[in-house]
Amino acid sequence: MSKEKVDKSEEDWRKSLTPMQYHILRDKGTERAFTGRYWNHKEDGTYTCAGCGQELFNSDTKFESGSGWPSFWESIDKSKVMLKDDLSYGMRRIEVLCSRCGGHLGHVFDDGPQPTGMRYCINSESLDFSTEKCELK
Repeated sequence: MSKEKVDKSEEDWRKSLTPMQYHILRDKGTERAFTGRYWNHKEDGTYTCAGCGQELFNSDTKFESGSGWPSFWESIDKSKVMLKDDLSYGMRRIEVLCSRCGGHLGHVFDDGPQPTGMRYCINSESLDFSTEKCELK
């Protein structure tokens, strides 16, 4: 997998993503809780960015948060995700973005399990899944 940044026009993004993926990854939308394909997914493997294929989360760090979205206590590698302050909707949250294509993935909160105490709350539509496992770095 190339580590180069992905830079596409909005037209190219629209062609390569489903309408819901575009809404989430490019327009910073969200899917309804308990509707995404991965919120209750339990298979072993690696979750990748639906926009560019970058490896993001390992199934070993996925946990049931009760939120209705796939939740992880750690990313595969801190360089794979970018964190950005999100002050939308009158609240302060930390947005999670793919570091390779800039796609919106979800948000991270500090109410997750140990060993990190973090909860990466990620939209299923921003993810793809592979049964190949990637080790944490």
